[in-house]
Amino acid sequence: MISKIDKNAVRQRRHARVRKKVSGTPEAPRFNVYRSLNHIYVQIIDDVNGVTLASASTMEKAVKEQIADLTKTEASKVVGKVAAERAIAKGISDVVFDRGGYLYTGRVQAVADGAREAGLNL
Repeated sequence: MISKIDKNAVRQRRHARVRKKVSGTPEAPRFNVYRSLNHIYVQIIDDVNGVTLASASTMEKAVKEQIADLTKTEASKVVGKVAAERAIAKGISDVVFDRGGYLYTGRVQAVADGAREAGLNL
């Protein structure tokens, strides 16, 4: 019998490999991306203190209004911009990008591009 590959388990192993090397500090927190089927979530995390400094997602009321007629990729770019603006407002300009085990293409890349456009150094 052919067994089906659990894509999420493979992604979690890839993410664990990335997390061995990528860690957020107070000077350069981790810019984490989580992508579900319909939504995208971003957190800016200081791993030393174990604190989320800023976050944004397509589930938030303020973001939902902006992305009403956009595709998921365009919405991801908006989420990246919102997260970057919130980080810059808290005095964060440099972050390390954590793609969450996802390939750096499509919605994940759009989040990074949106954050860069808003002035965040990834």
